[in-house]
Amino acid sequence: MNNNIAINQNEIESILEQYKEKVPSITELNADSKMKLAWMISSVEEVVGIEHLVNCMLNNTSMAGDGVIRCYVGFEPSGKAHIGWKVISIALRKMLDSGINVLIFLADWHAWVNDKFGGNMDSIMTTAKYMEDTFRNLLNNPPEGDGEGQLRFLYASQLADKSEYWANVIRCAKGSTLAQARKTLTIMGRNEDEADSDLSKFFYPAMQAADIFEMNIDIAMGGMDQRKAHMYMRSVGDKYKWPKATCIHTPIISNLKASGARMESFDHKMSKSDPSASILLHDTPKKIRKKIRSKAYLDPSDQNSPVYEILQHVILPEFGKVTVTPKPEFGEPSTFHTVDDFRKAVMNGNVHPLDAKFAVADALNDGLVNLREYFEQHPERLDEVTKLTG
Repeated sequence: MNNNIAINQNEIESILEQYKEKVPSITELNADSKMKLAWMISSVEEVVGIEHLVNCMLNNTSMAGDGVIRCYVGFEPSGKAHIGWKVISIALRKMLDSGINVLIFLADWHAWVNDKFGGNMDSIMTTAKYMEDTFRNLLNNPPEGDGEGQLRFLYASQLADKSEYWANVIRCAKGSTLAQARKTLTIMGRNEDEADSDLSKFFYPAMQAADIFEMNIDIAMGGMDQRKAHMYMRSVGDKYKWPKATCIHTPIISNLKASGARMESFDHKMSKSDPSASILLHDTPKKIRKKIRSKAYLDPSDQNSPVYEILQHVILPEFGKVTVTPKPEFGEPSTFHTVDDFRKAVMNGNVHPLDAKFAVADALNDGLVNLREYFEQHPERLDEVTKLTG
């Protein structure tokens, strides 16, 4: 057993139960495989097509035919790391713990299509190198390579050198309609009308689908905002009868000002484009405390809050608990292991909202110590990105 896997038998059964009716073969997995499967999906929002992953584990196979299960997540190099990278990194760490090969795909060509840095490829590549450093640190510097439990980085420009890749892009484009492609443009942070003045943007969904097929990916991971791209990929696979990757979607953290029910459009999501309502991973502890104190929505009468989301999707998966420490004259410290108990304590007045905010801010800062220390000792790439982004 991997010492990093922390899940008990009851949790394993509870997590896997919801998939057994659709995929009965889950019951055929041995105890070790069940544990790893449950651990991989224990903190995600959604799993689509889990049968492929189960089949790989049962038969010691993979898309590449070598038994190494490969998970990919793609990022446009476009700026500094924000808290969403922590959510993805926690899910990727669980993949590595379970012996999955993790590929971080640095989508430089996609960033070019999407006009990041005005299409300046030098700036895009500078940011991509910074992203490599950041993810190595967030993933605790795992061994690198193409084997089980190892980490890889690949650039879209490396795929673009292959004629067969572009043939697959065309196949993916022919496997869908213009209307289908238009509906997926939100994956770029664009609305459906923006592509009308730039034809290249219609190639983006086909490129993203072709990436997954070209690289023999078994698990396509992304935030819930990438769901449309993955479903586009699966519809293309259905048309050509190509084997389809399992799609795993992680939760989206709302911007600090968001309140009320969450919207499917993801307009509420935290984004570095609004610095006052987002948390960058390079923000100082003081700045994170200040942002969460002054900007984060937290109403004791409302069960929705980005404070609760940060606790649920970052702090508890990383530390398993959070401790609220009020001033001594206002009570003793209290520790919570579930977001429900924490939320109830705020809503019934046992925990003051300000103390709740500070507890989450301080725990978040604790999880960023190593990243801060790394860039204090190796500031060059962060400084280069700062010059590009401010």
